[in-house]
Amino acid sequence: MKNKVTSMILRIMLYVAAFAFVGCTTEQLGETRAEGHRRHLRNMRISRQALMEDIDMVLLMDRPTRLADKKVP
Repeated sequence: MKNKVTSMILRIMLYVAAFAFVGCTTEQLGETRAEGHRRHLRNMRISRQALMEDIDMVLLMDRPTRLADKKVP
């Protein structure tokens, strides 16, 4: 019984060590570090644009006013 428990613990430790050495990266498979960086920059740019559009909509700056009959320069 004790031999089976020891064997099981050694197997678990071996699996943990194998995964620790191989590691899990946050990058997608087949993606270089530069491509990941460009993807992050693109996502941040898109999020910033969406935020600015939302702020403009809340402040009613997303379309021209119809209060004056003349165009404002």
